[in-house]
Amino acid sequence: MSREISAVEAARRALAVQEQDAEPLAVVTVVSAPVEDAVGRRVIVTESEVEGSLGSPERDERAAGLAREALSGGQPRLYEIQLEGGFWQLYVETVTAAPDLLIIGAGHIARPLCRLGALLGFRVTVADDRPEYANTGSFPEAARVEVIDFSEPFQKIDVTERSYVVLVTRGHKYDYDCILELLRMQARPAYLGMIGSRRRVRAAFEALVADGVDPARLEGVHAPIGLDIGAETPEEIALSIAAELVAVRRGGSGQKLSELEHVLKRVAGKPSEP
Repeated sequence: MSREISAVEAARRALAVQEQDAEPLAVVTVVSAPVEDAVGRRVIVTESEVEGSLGSPERDERAAGLAREALSGGQPRLYEIQLEGGFWQLYVETVTAAPDLLIIGAGHIARPLCRLGALLGFRVTVADDRPEYANTGSFPEAARVEVIDFSEPFQKIDVTERSYVVLVTRGHKYDYDCILELLRMQARPAYLGMIGSRRRVRAAFEALVADGVDPARLEGVHAPIGLDIGAETPEEIALSIAAELVAVRRGGSGQKLSELEHVLKRVAGKPSEP
């Protein structure tokens, strides 16, 4: 029978996934069971293996099935299932690596956005060509700060399907070069946003099409960046960007919840009690 997995080991494995970009995993823990000594047992499940044991092959097989279902997109939840002896409660939670927020440009918007990104669970990288701006003193919350050459802006930075890329270079000077290179990459980031006015964005899109970019690729570009909250200050602009990042990550609409739920209309339209 496989060895038991302690809570400490499970926590250590989860931390490794988040910090070292390891393979996603699910932890299945017995919350209650009719079998003696089963409560507290856990298994760690990845796409390739099952570690630990709930005490029998049948239990492990059921746990692995629930875990792989969660890894395919389900939410953490408490299951009540029928197993030997009666009903068992199994709690299944998944752990995946934190998404990468790549902030290209280290100016006045980048600083509050870095703080917000780290607070929201992103692994933040800030990049700029000015060492006096791109340093850990200016961005203590960032996981990485890179001094780059904008002629090859992504030479030091990997862009993957889990990357959220925000282009806020100084005076928009390098935004176009960065977005052109990103759109020509094979990897498609989860989010690509570029700051700028409507006029500036339109001019950039026209130039990108002229440079051979398929217009269909531009449909996924968030530009002008952020949600419309009337933002004016760098902090407010960073908040509008962060809100859009969360909406994309979680599948939100960005619409006011009051407009979605229509609570007052339901209350006003409800017939009075006799």
